[in-house]
Amino acid sequence: MPTYAFVTLDVFTDRPFGGNPLAVFTDARGMTDAQMLALAGEMNLSETTFVLPPENPAHTARVRIFHRNGEMPFAGHPSIGTGYVLAAMGHEGALTLEMIAGLVKVDIDRDAAGAPTGAVIAAPQALTTGREIPPQEVAACAGLAVGDVVTATHAPVLATVGVPFIIAEVGAEALSRAEPDVAAFRKAEAGRPDLAGRYSLLIYVREGEQIRARMFAPLAGTHEDPATGSANATLAALLVSLSGVDQAAFTISQGVEMGRPSVLKAAARRTPDGVRATVGGGCAPMFRGEVTL
Repeated sequence: MPTYAFVTLDVFTDRPFGGNPLAVFTDARGMTDAQMLALAGEMNLSETTFVLPPENPAHTARVRIFHRNGEMPFAGHPSIGTGYVLAAMGHEGALTLEMIAGLVKVDIDRDAAGAPTGAVIAAPQALTTGREIPPQEVAACAGLAVGDVVTATHAPVLATVGVPFIIAEVGAEALSRAEPDVAAFRKAEAGRPDLAGRYSLLIYVREGEQIRARMFAPLAGTHEDPATGSANATLAALLVSLSGVDQAAFTISQGVEMGRPSVLKAAARRTPDGVRATVGGGCAPMFRGEVTL
């Protein structure tokens, strides 16, 4: 029976026990889809990644991302964490990861001695926005009143830079008392078959370049996420698209209410093919192990 090694780390933090935990199986050759899904469920984290040889030898690796109930086309903290792990294993320079949503470029942050400390990724797609979402639907899902949803800058909207999120601004006091209502999520998801079973909600408060955010995806097994790189990259792109500026950078705090404080650095800029976003942060290694299947 084959044995597979894995490591775990905390992403979007510079110290253990913060940020968003991630498990990385560093060589998943020979695993079936069912085994990957089962291992992701066993790890019981928001995502687990599986590293495979690249289809194009010019790239670093092919990476598959699973949450407890299915596979993701792209995600932020798994991309950053996997890039960090590959760099720690000896991969040098910028990395290119093949994912379902497209190619993900990873630039590694290193300390003075050259050891990796974190990474910055470029989202694989330019910003695409979809339909606006009624404030009452968002309020119900987040356990808030309709008046807590702020629409001065934008209505709640479906947006993506590789994986879709519903993004809504809320009042400062409302952010802390939000609590996902699973029944409301089920009702909302049933009315949106275009989301393919993934109704993920990012709510945020903005004060200039400082943002506080929370992300709920209870139907995908993540009651609340401590740090969501793909959602916050999407948020950065959305804010630039709505403004008159060519580029902007944001420092985003997430996970505070969960006791897992996270710091994300997100930026976006206008390009000839649309608004493109990056997101980055630190990584802290945690555990090593192996499993025999």
